[in-house]
Amino acid sequence: MSTFTTPCRVELVGKYLFKLLEPFEYHIGEYPATDPKKIIRVPAGYITDFASIPRIFWSIVSPCDEYAKAAVIHDWLHVKGYFTKEETDLIFDEAMGVLEVPDWKRRLVYNSVKYFSGYAWRANRKRYGSHKL
Repeated sequence: MSTFTTPCRVELVGKYLFKLLEPFEYHIGEYPATDPKKIIRVPAGYITDFASIPRIFWSIVSPCDEYAKAAVIHDWLHVKGYFTKEETDLIFDEAMGVLEVPDWKRRLVYNSVKYFSGYAWRANRKRYGSHKL
């Protein structure tokens, strides 16, 4: 089963921005992942906003909810471009499952990312390019 292998330790560094204090790792598909391409390592110092959810919806789903660790992985993959957008979104969904996010919330957050993060994905590809593993 997929798993997070390290805690997600952060500090607040700006309005709704958090910096990882130590490296953070996730294994896709199984643990331990036998394929190095399936081990996601987010370095210390990476800045995240967790889930980019408009404030108007925070009473329903907060950016720092139980899926926050999955959101860090998704943010990192969005920036790095290791996988396609579709693969990145599915990894996010898988990670929320590992975190046992309630099904209704998991579907809501996943579908929001799936349908509304295309602009950010294209902007990141334009800015950073692709960094295939």
